[in-house]
Amino acid sequence: MRIAPFIAWRYLFARKSHNVINVISGISALGMAVGTAALVLILSVYNGFDGIIRANLDDSDPDLLVKTSGGSRFVPEGPVFDSLFDSPLLSSVGSSLSEDVFVIHGDKQAVVRAKGVDFVFEEESGMARHVVMGAWGLHNGSQPLAALGTVLANKLGANPRFRTPLTIYYPSSTGNFSPANPMASLRKESLLAGSILSINAETDEGLLLVPIETLSSLLGCKEEEVSAVELRFAQGLSGREKKRFTKMLRSELGSGFAVLDRYQQHAALYKMMRAEKAAIWLILAFVVFIIALNIFGSLSMLIIEKKEDIATLKAMGASDGLVRRIFILEGWMVSLLGMAAGLFCGIALALLQQHFGIVKMPGAFIVNAYPVVLKAADVLLTAVSVALIGLIIALVPAKYDYH
Repeated sequence: MRIAPFIAWRYLFARKSHNVINVISGISALGMAVGTAALVLILSVYNGFDGIIRANLDDSDPDLLVKTSGGSRFVPEGPVFDSLFDSPLLSSVGSSLSEDVFVIHGDKQAVVRAKGVDFVFEEESGMARHVVMGAWGLHNGSQPLAALGTVLANKLGANPRFRTPLTIYYPSSTGNFSPANPMASLRKESLLAGSILSINAETDEGLLLVPIETLSSLLGCKEEEVSAVELRFAQGLSGREKKRFTKMLRSELGSGFAVLDRYQQHAALYKMMRAEKAAIWLILAFVVFIIALNIFGSLSMLIIEKKEDIATLKAMGASDGLVRRIFILEGWMVSLLGMAAGLFCGIALALLQQHFGIVKMPGAFIVNAYPVVLKAADVLLTAVSVALIGLIIALVPAKYDYH
């Protein structure tokens, strides 16, 4: 029998002569349980919102984006690009053209980065799920159409029901400029708004999709020139297969091209999301630490109360180290019991919300209930964090001089 855990366990549940010690210990365990459950729940809710953001970005962005290292336009030709069309690992290979343009609709105007996409994007991107007005598509027969984000559409006053065309301007590549009539020095294309899309506020502010041939004509570039080649993986590929393919493609294309995965296409956004999750964890962990300070008080009072027991143990040959371990374990057990109860409640509530959506979202949102995704890594992080906090708090009063 291990003496220290046995005595600590007895002290944990034994009735104390001063009832206030039991009360403080109970409050400490309850506080640790509430803090632990809050960590699990809030991190799971964050995972849910994070998943919604990633899913929305997934529809507008390819799995891999191939562009030149300098960002210039290029013609995707050669054996490497030809082999992409025959790769069984890819479901689609498309091209896109991007450039900053000046847009006028009626008496309103804006400077946005237009993106010209081909028929592959129209069919494979899944943008139809984000249409809030009009119908998805960039062609009406032979007539080109534009798709706008909701924020940009509101700014320009564009609506698929209106027949007022969007006029897109870009400086002429000839370089001729007329001071008397500056607009004559610009190339222009006119097209109607076919659909309004809602992805997220940041994307919707500058989202303008047009047929690639329309934007190519506006820019005056070669028909084959593109800004990027967009690749989408076939369904069912493992993460390891995707990484192996990405590494191989980077090697074959060389330093003249950049192959960007989804994370690299939005590196700043994903870093911000990770930083936000870390900040949430730190704030909640600090709250748990403040709650755990109650253990310091109850353990200090218990050590004072058990002076006679300490003297008896030392008379029987117990060392200061053994006595210290008893009270460290007793204080740590309070936090561990609270942590166990909190983990059980937090996991149960998270699973209920994840599967049944009990708590609804207020107002109009793309989901009806608060999104929750429970991850084993978050549960493990919570358990380790709370256990370490409880141990640190228990170590401080246990340094009492037992002589």
